Amino acid sequence: MPELPDIAAYLSALEPRVVGQPLDKIRLRSISLLRTVEPSLASFEGDTVREVRRVGKRIVLGFAAERFLVVHLMIAGRFRWRPVGAKLPGKNGHAAFDFPTGCLLLTEAGTKKRTTLHAVVGEDALAEHDRGGIQPLECDLAAFREALTRRNHTLKRALTDPGLFSGIGNAYSDEILHRARLSPITWTQRLDDEGIERLHRATRDTLLWWTDHLRRENGDDFPDKVTAFRPEMAAHGKFGEPCPVCQSPIQRIVYASNETNYCATCQTGGKLLADRALSQLLKKDWPRTLEELEQRRGS
Repeated sequence: MPELPDIAAYLSALEPRVVGQPLDKIRLRSISLLRTVEPSLASFEGDTVREVRRVGKRIVLGFAAERFLVVHLMIAGRFRWRPVGAKLPGKNGHAAFDFPTGCLLLTEAGTKKRTTLHAVVGEDALAEHDRGGIQPLECDLAAFREALTRRNHTLKRALTDPGLFSGIGNAYSDEILHRARLSPITWTQRLDDEGIERLHRATRDTLLWWTDHLRRENGDDFPDKVTAFRPEMAAHGKFGEPCPVCQSPIQRIVYASNETNYCATCQTGGKLLADRALSQLLKKDWPRTLEELEQRRGS
């Protein structure tokens, strides 16, 4: 799912292409994409885009009279910028937004169509799409501490809770926790002041670094390779690969369709965190440390 740095990259690319431009036409292929009835999509045609902004993990096109198109890309939704009049892809094309400068395609890979489009009027209606989390790049340490400790969650769950922090998901939470050298299963209300300060700093540094990196990587081009798995990442998607800090193999916790990646040496004092499925299967045979894991692999 595109997260704050990815959304920022989209906004940087969209602003010079669509702000100040009339939206000539909206071509909607997937009826399930549109989740509102009023105002109609046709009523936006001919209007000029006044702004683009981020609301959580949503991308917003703003028009006159506080009218907004709100797109949530979910897991597999993506934007593509193509020449004027470009055709919608046959299998994964959701919609096309035609501008004099080009065509903004909305696509979604896979069979589960979760991407959504809402048309709303008024800042209050737009605010309903904001889950209420604080802006991690704008908050001070006190606000960060208050949000983090408001509920007693694991650090991983807290960082990815949109009601606490805006725009952070599975990928960048792994990177933040690795940079902070903190276990993903540490309880928020047990984290001391030094740990909270370290996590606050790591959150800002990680998100700023990736936002700047993606902007530099894209340059003036439109971001066509938005992915949660990047070779420059330290932990996320790196299971079995060496940690860039200590060279120990990156570990994982698998749950449902997600996984958390971490370095046992850097983040958990060498302790292997129990994978829910495997630890239940192996029970007492579950290796507790990296040393035990390596011994079993060598036996």
